[in-house]
Amino acid sequence: MAHQYECILLGATGYTGQWTAEYITTHLPTDFKWAIAGRSEAKLKNLVDELRSLNQDRQAPGIEVVQLQHNELLQLVKKTKVLITTVGPYHKYGEVALQACAETGTHYLDVTGEVPWVLEMTQKYHETAKRTGAIIIPQNGVESAPADLMCWKLASLIRERFRQGTGELVFTIHDMSVAASGGTLATALGLFDTYSFQQLAKSQDPYCLSLDASSQKGKKRPIMETLAGVRTVSGLGTLTDSIQGPADIPIIHRSRSLYGDKLYGENFYVTAYMRARNAVTAFGFHILFMAAMLAITLSPVRWLMKQFVYAPGDGPSKEAASREYVEWRAIANADTGSTGDVKQAYGKFRWQGSMYHLTGVTSAEAALILAREKTFANELGGGILTPSTLGQTYLDRLQKAGLNADFKVL
Repeated sequence: MAHQYECILLGATGYTGQWTAEYITTHLPTDFKWAIAGRSEAKLKNLVDELRSLNQDRQAPGIEVVQLQHNELLQLVKKTKVLITTVGPYHKYGEVALQACAETGTHYLDVTGEVPWVLEMTQKYHETAKRTGAIIIPQNGVESAPADLMCWKLASLIRERFRQGTGELVFTIHDMSVAASGGTLATALGLFDTYSFQQLAKSQDPYCLSLDASSQKGKKRPIMETLAGVRTVSGLGTLTDSIQGPADIPIIHRSRSLYGDKLYGENFYVTAYMRARNAVTAFGFHILFMAAMLAITLSPVRWLMKQFVYAPGDGPSKEAASREYVEWRAIANADTGSTGDVKQAYGKFRWQGSMYHLTGVTSAEAALILAREKTFANELGGGILTPSTLGQTYLDRLQKAGLNADFKVL
């Protein structure tokens, strides 16, 4: 089937969409055929003018005006191999685009971190996407591409070097200085308005997205760690609760269920933390984090918070965003059984710059791969998949784009 475009970027005039459009314009091959889509033709035309000034060698993207309605989106996605959508909150606006791609066999990428929504979409459309061959990859932004790729790479390294599976993999946010956009903050608050406590609790299960119940091999945290929020891991330091872990862990465990025991091993599981200066600050953050999670369940608190965040579509200025950074570190333990033989692999990612710039990079590079190359995702034949199913090709492209990576056996 001939397509008019290789990729359509839906939501291109929003905050994250603009980062993505700029990266496509300045970094992807000049013969990459793409379009920007949204509801306002005037805004799309203004964006095209801005993009034209960034790269005179690239033909301007096509413009597709579309409303978020099923029939219109069906016609839109039939024009392209890949759809990137940055239109959030996804639990309010995302289903119609994902459904259209699943039904037509169009590959799909988004940048959500909304696990309750991803779980709902997986239950509804995984089998449809498998039938049509649509590769659907949600959470392909800061949440959860770096975490998923790092864990996949470390499990691969353990398997290659030691001929063993991986046991516990400890993934951490080692250091960061970031600011959230209005869309991100509005999304987090909106989840509590949309989903029941039962649905939210289910999405907190680390294995809620796993294909195979037998993959649920994780161990419960010790009671004192649960109460105090403090753990010390050699090579990673003093650790506390991860703000990113609840979104990343279900995706990582889904990857494990997609790749299977031959790569990750029978006893693989991941735990996520943030580095703290010391045990006192770790405990203090834990208390504040738990209090914030409790407070956000109260509708008056959510209403008050909404008055003080960026409006959806807005975010930090480019100058402020350029000073951001994040570094992730992880240690994977080979599954050596009861021998006591310690075999470990270490990984590090560091990104200097805006997290939304990184999300633009992950979106664009994944779209290029889906449009032009074959990966493990293609071998799976479609369905709701994960960033790491794009494999080493994806990691290589992200490193070329500026994601500093280091992997080694300890």
